[in-house]
Amino acid sequence: MIKITVLFLSIFITTKTVSQNSENAKLLLDEVSTKMGTYKNMSISFSETLSNEDAGIKEGDEPPLKSKIILQGEKYTLNYLGNKFIFDGKKLFVINNDEKEVTITDGDMSGDDGFIYPSKLLTFYNEGYNFEMGDLNNINNRKIQYVILKPIDSESDIVKVELGIDITKMHIYRLIQTGLNGSKTTFTITEFKKNQTLSSNFFSFDEEKYKKLKFIID
Repeated sequence: MIKITVLFLSIFITTKTVSQNSENAKLLLDEVSTKMGTYKNMSISFSETLSNEDAGIKEGDEPPLKSKIILQGEKYTLNYLGNKFIFDGKKLFVINNDEKEVTITDGDMSGDDGFIYPSKLLTFYNEGYNFEMGDLNNINNRKIQYVILKPIDSESDIVKVELGIDITKMHIYRLIQTGLNGSKTTFTITEFKKNQTLSSNFFSFDEEKYKKLKFIID
């Protein structure tokens, strides 16, 4: 009887601890999302690295890719891999400079392929994930608290997402996404600016400009 009681208490305490851990992780993410969501806009420069132990690719084998995104609500412009993405809140314009082609689609990109898209950066965690607190690290004299998110969907292409939070500024510092194929993609914010002065047509696609440049617009 004593053994059964001890076992029950052990399970109860463990369950309660896990629940509190998950709740604290969710509260931290909510606080970050709320704070960053109050900014009129955000300019974020970031680096991207890729590793895959199974494929023999180690982080640092290749120089990091450098990109920049400017967000305002759901609207954004993103420079990535030599291409430019403009989402005006209704349509997405993908400008391929190498092919001199512009692809236009209705709505933002879907997250069905397991990628976290820019307009969902502050809200993606609200659906489909379990949470737990990760490690607290000191990176360049900054306290970075990791939160680990694991998809509820067992068929998800994502195994886990690790969000590194600068707990002094309450900003996202790093996002590490581990895929089902073993690949690990790390995005690290290298420069952050808020509430910049942007023109009224900053998130608009200038069709005439690209027609003059002989781009194919599809």
